[in-house]
Amino acid sequence: MADAIILEFDGVGREQYEAVNQRLGIDPVSGQGDWPTGMVSHLGAAKQGGWVVVEVWDSKEHQERFMHDRLGQALQEGGIAGPPARLEWLELAGYSTPA
Repeated sequence: MADAIILEFDGVGREQYEAVNQRLGIDPVSGQGDWPTGMVSHLGAAKQGGWVVVEVWDSKEHQERFMHDRLGQALQEGGIAGPPARLEWLELAGYSTPA
């Protein structure tokens, strides 16, 4: 079963989110681009005072490889200097995309 990750960033907004995605070569609106191997789904949303990203991955290893190889640098280049205020893995009991 897949795993989900929640990343919450304080003081981050849509501008930084879009800058990071641009550096990664992905478009979350259209779904086009150079999405990482192992990512099942992605959502980015505003929260009070910041931004939250929730992703479903086929394995933690794929997300960790993406973080090491691409995402860490893109976060810095997109203006997000520090670690997330919250990083939490969830072991999914179920996951589906309705037809």
